[in-house]
Amino acid sequence: MPLNPKALKSPIPCYGPSLHSIFPQNPRLIFHTSPSHFIFTCKGVGISMPKRSSTSLGSGNNGLLTDWKLRSIGVKDVDVATLGNLCVDIVLNVPQLPPPSLEERKAYMEHLSASPPDKQYWEAGGNCNVAIAAARMGLSCMAIGHVGNEIYGKFLLDVLQDEGIGMVGMSEDTDFVDGSIASYETLLCWVLIDPLQRHGFCSRADFSKEPAFSWMSKLSGEVKMAIKQSKVLFCNGYGFDELSPGLILSALEYAVEVGTSVFFDPGPRGKSLSTGTREQQRALNQFLKMSDVLLLTSDEAESLTGIGNPILAGQELLKRGVRTKWVIVKMGPRGSILITTSTVSCAPAFKVNVIDTVGCGDSFLAAVAFGFLHNMPTVNTLAIANAVGAATAMGCGAGRNVATLQKVKDIIRASNLNEDSEFWTKLLNKNLDVEEITFLSIAVINGNYNKLNWVAFQKVVSELLPKIGSSKFERKVLS
Repeated sequence: MPLNPKALKSPIPCYGPSLHSIFPQNPRLIFHTSPSHFIFTCKGVGISMPKRSSTSLGSGNNGLLTDWKLRSIGVKDVDVATLGNLCVDIVLNVPQLPPPSLEERKAYMEHLSASPPDKQYWEAGGNCNVAIAAARMGLSCMAIGHVGNEIYGKFLLDVLQDEGIGMVGMSEDTDFVDGSIASYETLLCWVLIDPLQRHGFCSRADFSKEPAFSWMSKLSGEVKMAIKQSKVLFCNGYGFDELSPGLILSALEYAVEVGTSVFFDPGPRGKSLSTGTREQQRALNQFLKMSDVLLLTSDEAESLTGIGNPILAGQELLKRGVRTKWVIVKMGPRGSILITTSTVSCAPAFKVNVIDTVGCGDSFLAAVAFGFLHNMPTVNTLAIANAVGAATAMGCGAGRNVATLQKVKDIIRASNLNEDSEFWTKLLNKNLDVEEITFLSIAVINGNYNKLNWVAFQKVVSELLPKIGSSKFERKVLS
C-alpha cells in the first residue's frame, strides 16, 4: 500500500514506544572523527573514545598510549558498557498504521525507507537510552555495538560523542558479504503514530527469522577489551534480535571470566526466548543464572517463574541463580522492589505529570547501576532509580530526551511519593522468608517493627541530594 509522503506530518511532542527494531549493518565500519575523539582502527574495527581532559590519567602527548596500556592490563576505568541494541528511532505521524498483511507491511516500510526523513524525526534509541542516562549521572560509559557507515550511523555516533559516551564497533575481520548491503546498515525503528495517537512499528527484523547481524560469529579482541575494562556490562532481550544466541552468550561468559558484573533485562523478549530455539532457551537460562543483577517488570517476572507475587518471583529467580545478587522488579506507577537472598527493599514511585513512558525503564536501570557501583543502601538505590525514571516520563521520548540531573533533583526535593498503602500492605503481609524488609515512606519516623524496617524518605533525601548534586555531576549536558 503506497504511502503519500505529503501525508507525513511533523512528529507529535512525544515519541511512541521503541521496540528497538532494526536494519542490519556494514562490518567494515569507518568512524567519523572529530577533535574530541580518538579513533583506533584495528582489524576492521573502530574504537571511538572521548578524549581525556588535561587532568585525566594518561593525558598529554603520550596520553593515548598510556591510556591504551592501562586498558590492555585490565584496568576497569569504564563504569557501564552496553552490549548491542544501538538504533535510530524515526518517529512519524502518519494517516494510518501499517496494514496487517506481511507483504503489505513490507511494501509500506520500504516506501518509508526509500528516502531519509528529515533529522527532526530522528532520535537515538535502544541501548543509547541506558548509556545517555548513565552518563548524565556522572558514570563513564561505553556503547558496544554495530552502526553502519551512512547518515544514520554518523548521527548515532555524533549523539554518543555529544553525551561523552565511548563507542566500540562490533565487527569482524572478514571479506564475507551476503549480497545485501542492507544487512550492514544502522539499526532503524520506524515509530508511527496515527491520528488517534495509536502506535505502529516497522522494521526489517519483522521479515526475517535470523538475527539481523547473523554474519557475526565471534567477539573481536576490541570488544573483549571493552568488556574487560568495564565494571558493568548491560544486556537485554532485544539484543537477540540482532546477535546470535551463541555470540551473546560468549559475551556473558567472558564478562564472568574477567570479573565484570552483568546486568540483564529480558524485557518482552524473555517470554518468546523461553519458548524459542534450543540455543535461545540456553542463552536465556544462562543469563538468568549468571547475571549479577536481573531487572524485570512484575509481568515478566511472573512469565519466567509462574509466580504472581513479585517478591516470591524474585526469590525464585535468586534460588535459580548462581551469581545473582539483586533481582529488581519494576511495578510502574506503584514503584519498585529489590530482592536479595536475605532482604527485600520497597520504594513507592513518585507522582509526576507523565507525558511519555518511553525510555523510563532504561533510565531506571542506569540509576540502579549508579547505586550498585557506589555501594548505596538498596532502598536509596530504588529511590534514585524511581526518580530518574519519573524524570524521563516527564519528557518526550528517549535518547537525548531522557532524564536530566536537574529534573531528578527537583523530583527528589518534592518528595511526592505515590504511597498505595493498600497495595503494599497486601504485598508485604505475605509470609515472606526474609530477615528484613525495608520500606520507604513519607509518613514515618525511622523505626523497626518485627521484620519491617521503616525508612523516612527525608532521611534518604538528605543522603541522596549531596551525592547527586556534587560538582562531579554538574555537566553542561545536564543543564
